[in-house]
Amino acid sequence: LLVRDDRFAFPTTYECFASSHFLVSEWIVPKLIWFLLPSKRPMDNMAAGFDRPQEDEFALVTLGAPTPYLRMAFPNDPPPFMEFLDMQDASPADVGRFRRDLREFVQRLTLLKEKRLILKSPPHTGRVALLADLFPGAIFIHIVRDPYSLFASTRRLWQSLDEVQGFQFPKHEHLDEYVFAAFERMYRGFEQQRSTLDPARLYEIRYEDLVQDPLGQLETMYAQLHLGDFAAVRKNIAAYLSEQKDYQTNRHELEPDLKADIRRRWASYFARYGYE
Repeated sequence: LLVRDDRFAFPTTYECFASSHFLVSEWIVPKLIWFLLPSKRPMDNMAAGFDRPQEDEFALVTLGAPTPYLRMAFPNDPPPFMEFLDMQDASPADVGRFRRDLREFVQRLTLLKEKRLILKSPPHTGRVALLADLFPGAIFIHIVRDPYSLFASTRRLWQSLDEVQGFQFPKHEHLDEYVFAAFERMYRGFEQQRSTLDPARLYEIRYEDLVQDPLGQLETMYAQLHLGDFAAVRKNIAAYLSEQKDYQTNRHELEPDLKADIRRRWASYFARYGYE
């Protein structure tokens, strides 16, 4: 929704997958290999394309930075770089590599677009202190969601990505535990680091409220974060929402034992964000 505001810019799928050379190749390569991408994302049937917004975490993968997203290459192996979900016990050398690669990617984007950037990658939740240090003046928007839906959606995401991105035939023997552990580490990092942020630069919103009233919620967000005149972009966002009105989210059924595990292991999230 935010990228409907042309005062902001964002990394595209091509820029994230060709993160080291998009400055010189983006004008031609996507036109030659457009057919390599499916028309829909495998995990949720949203539209896909080289020019659409993408998670900058994929750029870190292609740059060789230490990131937990490397697990999708070998999904049957122990997941790598879990420490980069909460920045606990990460080696100084790895942290240095991570900072350098992310900074240089953002610098390339800034050179190309000359606008304020919107980055959106779930693993950044547990790195807010590092990001605030790396990019002074950054604003953080934190979206929370019903934990049962969150678990089911995340499991489906990894099942889909492992199928199309992996170099192994995924067995998914430990996938549920990975979803549990990754989320727990990420939010442990976030809750420990959030106190280091300027409260005026952290905005929290419930996914359910955003779906119910996207224009109203965004208008409030713009006002509190001083993002500019919302009236100037309301028409663009309303038009996009109208285009998406027939989109149906995935429906998930969770086994009773699994729901009990989610309630037990993510109890602090249920309590803190009002999902009791």
